[in-house]
This record gives sequence, structure tokens and C-alpha cells, in this order.
Amino acid sequence: MRNTDSESRVPSGAGRRRSRRSHEQLGPVGAGAGQGRARIAVDAMGGDGAPDEVVAGALLAAGKGLTPILFGPAGLETGGLELVEAPDVIGMREKPSEAVRAKPDSSLVAACRAVAAGHADAVVSAGSTGAMLAAGLIHLRRLEGVARPAIAVVIPTARGPSLLLDAGANADARPEHLLQFAAMGSIFARELLAVASPEVRLLSIGEEPEKGNQLTLEAHALLANAADLGFAGNAESGDLLAGAADVVVCDGFTGNVALKLLEGTISTLLDALRLEIASTPSGRLGGLLIRPAAQRLRDRLDPDTYGGAYLLGLRGLSVIAHGNSSRAAIGNAIRLAARGVERDVVARLAASMPERRSATTV
Repeated sequence: MRNTDSESRVPSGAGRRRSRRSHEQLGPVGAGAGQGRARIAVDAMGGDGAPDEVVAGALLAAGKGLTPILFGPAGLETGGLELVEAPDVIGMREKPSEAVRAKPDSSLVAACRAVAAGHADAVVSAGSTGAMLAAGLIHLRRLEGVARPAIAVVIPTARGPSLLLDAGANADARPEHLLQFAAMGSIFARELLAVASPEVRLLSIGEEPEKGNQLTLEAHALLANAADLGFAGNAESGDLLAGAADVVVCDGFTGNVALKLLEGTISTLLDALRLEIASTPSGRLGGLLIRPAAQRLRDRLDPDTYGGAYLLGLRGLSVIAHGNSSRAAIGNAIRLAARGVERDVVARLAASMPERRSATTV
């Protein structure tokens, strides 16, 4: 999830906004949440296009049942959305843990703190993934029984949505962590993807159980003994877009490499198809005929459609968007967060994870 240093993008002009308050002055959201309106804390300074694309995406998402709250510097043009002043910015070149501790008033950290304090229902940021993970661990904290949070990404496949985790939170993991990722992913698939009995597979270099490195071999044994998870064996990366399983688990290094390869391949192929169609008169004519189908395909495969990924395993709901997110992607990431609030994902995970405490280690 790419990003660039955002510190140079602090706007200088005065902005129009509904209200401007410090983090401490932001009122509780109990009443609004009780009425079904999700309040989503949005890091306005996170991402390559921040703050303009983030604000535009928040405006796209704002509406019935959803209230984005922007966190950013004084004077930010918000288009009428509420602004909570957060003067600092965490840049991509900064060490995540150090930056989170040194900049408690940064837009990213302040947004996470708002969720921890109950002033917002979820947080969305296209900023540093490492900083979001660090802020989540420090301020939101892990759910009881969770050893490692995991980034869960919804992948569009030929069979429908499929969940890949971990997609980058843990470059190194142990077999018991992958077992827990599978448990969290199964709960997510049931609650948000409406899959009654999720099928779980382990990402490896072959379908045979004896294939893989030491991590996958040991994780396979643990998963195979967890009868309640619906484990169906290994899956190869070449089958991900075909719909290898409802839930595919792996360590964060493997998952992040697989995700970026998929996204890059999809983008390159769609762009190449567009250029090829436009290269000849007959191609342009044919392009007119297939345009509706081509647009549907692009919409289904475009990463912007889902907008972001959940950071599962924390006491607060956190969504990480791509660093290069467009306004459409930001809007969809905010809607994704609101959907998680509506489905009460954190509470459902909290209720289910203690069953697996004995299988986890820090």
C-alpha cells in the first residue's frame, strides 16, 4: 500500500466546515450510533492525493446512515464536513512506531484515538500502513485472545468475493497465527460476505499438503485439525482470481506480494486491452459494442471497488486504504468501514475469538 510524504500538502487557505473542534472537544457518538448513523473518522492527510482526494471521497460517501469526520489541519477545505483539528502529519519515511508515539496529534493517530475514545465508530486512512498498525495496537489494542491483527482484503473472483489475509500486517508469522487468521477470516466471511459455511484454504506453492516451507507445512497440520474451520487444503496463487476459497490465509509477506501482483496484473491487462481496442478503426467499432461488458469487468476487478482492507483483531474497527487511492476508492473505503460498523464486526470477533486462546501465542 503505497504512499508518499504528506507534510508538504497542508493547505493554507481557510476552509468551509460544519464545526472545528479539538480532539478532546469532540462529543460522544452514542446517540448518533444508536440511531444507525455510523461516524467514520477519516485521516484527511493520508495518501498520495491527500487532502483533496480524501476530502472528495468523504463527500462522495457522506449520506444517509454515514457521517465522515475529517481529521486534519486548521483551514482544511472540507465541503461542509466536520473537521477535527490535527496539525501533524506522519510521513512515509518515518518509522511507524516512533512517529505514532512522537506525533499524538497527527491526523492518523488522532483519528484512531477518536475510535478508542468512542467518539467515532471506525477509522479510515490511506496513510502509512505501518503507522496504522502501530496506532491500532497502541490506542485501539488487540481483542482478547488475538495474538496478531491481520489485514483482510476482499478479492473479486469468478465465484464472488474472496477474503485474503494476512495481506501485510505481519511479514513474519507463526503457524498458530495463521490458524487464528483463518478463524477471524471465517467470522468475517459469514458476517460480511454472507457465506454460511466458509471454505478456508492455505496459500502455498502446491495443492498437496506436503508442499510448502516450514511455516505452511506446520500451519497446514494445525488447520487440518481444526474441524470447525472448514479447511479444504492448500491453494495456489494462480487460482486466487478463479475463487480458490472463501478465505485464503498466509503470512503478511506472502499475502502482500500476492495482492500487489494481482492488482498490477489486472491494471496492466485492462490498460493493454483499452489501448489495443483504440489502435484500429475496426477495434474502435468493436469497442463500442463491448463497452458495457468491458465496463462491468473493470468495475468488478478494479481495486477501487472495495476501497480498502480491514485490520482485523483490534478492539476498534480500522480500514486501511491504498496510498494511491482515488476519491472513488476513498469513498468506498469509508462505506466499507460503515458496513463493518453496521454488521458489528468487532463485537462478533470478540465473542468468537476467546474459543481459540489456547492456540495463540504472542
